[in-house]
Amino acid sequence: MNALPGAGLSLKPQYYEAALECDARGSWFEIHPENYMIEGGPRMAWLEAIRARHPISLHGVSLSLAADAAPEKRQLDRLHALIDRIEPHLVSEHLAWSAWRGTYLPDLLPFARTQAALERIASNIVQTQDALGRRIAIENPTHYLRIERHEWDEIDFLTELVRQTGCGLLLDVNNVFLSAHNLGFDAAQYIDRVPGDAIMEIHLAGHGPDADAGSGLLIDTHDCPIAPDVWALYRRLIERTGPIATLIERDGNIPAFDTLLSERAQAQQILDRERVAA
Repeated sequence: MNALPGAGLSLKPQYYEAALECDARGSWFEIHPENYMIEGGPRMAWLEAIRARHPISLHGVSLSLAADAAPEKRQLDRLHALIDRIEPHLVSEHLAWSAWRGTYLPDLLPFARTQAALERIASNIVQTQDALGRRIAIENPTHYLRIERHEWDEIDFLTELVRQTGCGLLLDVNNVFLSAHNLGFDAAQYIDRVPGDAIMEIHLAGHGPDADAGSGLLIDTHDCPIAPDVWALYRRLIERTGPIATLIERDGNIPAFDTLLSERAQAQQILDRERVAA
């Protein structure tokens, strides 16, 4: 099995066979666990075959940790069963909410960073980690609209969550770039302030302009190559933190596997260069 940290790819059914045969040094794959909470079938068979050769990371989208309610026990039980079966190198979730009193929304929604939200989310993270029997990483969100009721700076909020719960961070560099563009703050300053020793995984992805040309917003599309400005922020981060397992996310307009491997190789080169420099 490959050793981490290295550069990985989102695992998609379009290239299960290519992923299984991939021999790129340091390669690994990430899945949304919600797609694999099943007893058997061809999808699970492929995952177990790939897991026999490559590390797997689980990146959840459904625990709704920022909601005003605890994570559902049934969902945690199903996730725990998948963890036991796959033995992933990392389990992560989003700092967002997507469920409200039995209603489930197909989005990762924002919240005001209040003291009450901090206490609620910290409790939900602790409950999740206790139920799963392991540390998880929390991903920084993408922002599109300014929320006026924030009581905490985002970096301070994330740092306090780490301190209170023992969780780690999944730093999505593309999210930082988009949020900085959309809200008007300095992305490089954000990158420099993130507590590097708390980062367990990094995400890189492509983005594009909002369909409404007048909005001026950039959208986290995951359907195109990583932008040069995002690569620059990534290099800046790795120069400070050293190598950290890094994922190339691609969820739409899936190209040939070799094209994804080329983009993955760019991240691997940056990791290798910093490893040699250290």
